[in-house]
Formats: sequence, C-alpha cells, structure tokens
Amino acid sequence: MVRITEKEFARICGGIFEEKAIICKHNPIGTPEEILLWMLLNCLIVYLSLSEIETPCFKGMPSMQTYREAIHFVLKDRMDKDFNIENYLRELVKK
Repeated sequence: MVRITEKEFARICGGIFEEKAIICKHNPIGTPEEILLWMLLNCLIVYLSLSEIETPCFKGMPSMQTYREAIHFVLKDRMDKDFNIENYLRELVKK
C-alpha cells in the first residue's frame, strides 16, 4: 500500500491552491470549493494508486462535505504519520 507524507500532501494541496483559478475555469460544474476538493480527491486517488474497489463512490450529486469525507476515507491508514487533514482542506477552499 502506498502511503503519503504530510509534506507531500501539503505540496499537492499547495499546487492545487496556486492553480485554483485555472482549475475552476476548466471545471465549471459545482462551487469553487467542490471543484478544488474534487481535484484533490482525484490527485490522491492517482498518487496512492487506488484500485477501483478502493475509490469512493457517490450517490447523487456530491457536495463539499461529501468530498471532504471521501478525502478523509482515502487517507485513512495511508498517511505515513497522522496529520491534521482539515487544516489543509480549510486552507485549500478559503477565498
């Protein structure tokens, strides 16, 4: 199982934050917060090499909270050392 360090998670979040205007422009469905969390979730799925079985599924239209929960689910037991995910998510979606 691939693990992620806090440093690498911070780097991924920082890259998404830096490019948020472009990311939101090219993904106009949903709120900016939902789009950024969706992008982070997908980056984590690729980074952690998750299989289809390990990838979260959604019923209906996902919300910002749904994406937050999915990110927590994906990172559970995959962090090299535990760190506060929410600090990074709050920073990522701040205006």
